Amino acid sequence: MRDPNSAPLAKLQIVKGWTEGDKLNEMTFDIACSDGATPDLKSHRCPDNGASVDLSSCKISTNSGASELAILWTDPVFEPDERALYYLRVLENSVCRWSMYDAKAAGVEHPSELPKTIKERAWTSPIWFTPRT
Repeated sequence: MRDPNSAPLAKLQIVKGWTEGDKLNEMTFDIACSDGATPDLKSHRCPDNGASVDLSSCKISTNSGASELAILWTDPVFEPDERALYYLRVLENSVCRWSMYDAKAAGVEHPSELPKTIKERAWTSPIWFTPRT
């Protein structure tokens, strides 16, 4: 659910981690997209929702994004004999980065080496799956 003092939601993701021998693997699945879109079946990614930020004022677009996202998801690459962890992550539409607000307040140019916008995010504690032995 959207924070009423922040940007609309862009998408929900599941991040999966597992090991193969000594190698740690990670895969990210977009599982719910804003604006009625659905994740691509092959890439597991949502299409861009077209949200934007006016860099002259740091105002965000209000015509894209969601106030709430929910879905029932099943791991499409689940292996019942594999130890894994999963956590949910939510991404908001882009907003001005703190350094952009500071540059505007100080009346100076934003440092070129820093991004002007960011996508705020939140995540859950992991859920651990251990196979039966």
